[in-house]
Amino acid sequence: MAEDVMEMLIGATGETVKRDDDTSRSHMVAGENAERVGDRIGAVNEYRKALQFNTENVDAAFRLAYCLDLVGESDEAISLYEHCIDVGSGPAHINALVNLAICYDDQGSYRRAEKCLRQVLDTEPNHPRAKLFMKDIESSFDMEIDEDAEKNLTARSALLETPVTDFELSVRARNCLKKMSINTLGDLLRITEAELLGSKNFGETSLQEVKDMLATKGLRLGQGLEEQHDVVRRSVYEKLKGTPQEYMLSKPVSELQLSVRARKALQVLNISTIGDLCARTEAELLGVKNFGSTSLDEVTKKLGDLGLELRQLSPEEGGIPTDQVPEDVLPQTESDILADIQAAVAEAALAESSGEMVTEEPAQKSDPES
Repeated sequence: MAEDVMEMLIGATGETVKRDDDTSRSHMVAGENAERVGDRIGAVNEYRKALQFNTENVDAAFRLAYCLDLVGESDEAISLYEHCIDVGSGPAHINALVNLAICYDDQGSYRRAEKCLRQVLDTEPNHPRAKLFMKDIESSFDMEIDEDAEKNLTARSALLETPVTDFELSVRARNCLKKMSINTLGDLLRITEAELLGSKNFGETSLQEVKDMLATKGLRLGQGLEEQHDVVRRSVYEKLKGTPQEYMLSKPVSELQLSVRARKALQVLNISTIGDLCARTEAELLGVKNFGSTSLDEVTKKLGDLGLELRQLSPEEGGIPTDQVPEDVLPQTESDILADIQAAVAEAALAESSGEMVTEEPAQKSDPES
């Protein structure tokens, strides 16, 4: 494979280029500089030259493959990633396997993609990108059998619409689910154990009943939320692909050095990487107990320092562009609220000194947000 790749790179001239490591490194640096200024074509040319003078320059082969993939030359990119895997080791070898898996996935070669990701996870079981894309690959296998895809979808939809009253649950469990407006199996997939246990009279026994019932159908509590979050995370990675911020998404969230309160809230949401955090909205974070505007300000500032941000709701999800939101319903800052309080106190003091009684309905204020 390596010889074929080198022939493809050098090919047209038919000349044998003598190995020169210094010249190869010089072209490698030139390629990196071209990437920094957004000149991908220039970077491709420099990385090609770097490989001509040293066919074992794995870093040049990897960067060349990456740039070629971004400009749509996926076939050559795949060959170069395979070359990196054949001759490379360490981080370059791991990254080449992950990127090659994504290329295979784009081509519909799910088995090849799975093989690459399993090699990564055998070496680094907690590799965040490999774990994320492995879930996507596993979910893609069903798509290989076109004639069964529609049947499977119809069957799943019918299953999720099954009323919970069709199953043998205790009277207490049924009544609790009814009070929470949980009527179907699909509803149960969109709720967590903690939410169920937070309902009055719903204890561990009732919880185990529900879990056992779902297990008989190959389902589990919160499964729908997990699937939704996986899709969102993937869209965040795709949106930032090829940008300077991409490599930060796989970093552990601990690198943000957040306060204890903020860290505990992220643990409740199972947020372990910066990419997980960027896939969440302000509303999701504020929905966690003890996570308020101060913690939200802290998180958004830390992400902003890296050129990142929390996910914004799309119009389809009910989001409204900030420039279209009326000023009177925009989130207030803490300084705005403090100013309102001070003004109200001053007005009350003035009224008291003049012997008047001021009656005013409390203003409707939104929670402090950054």
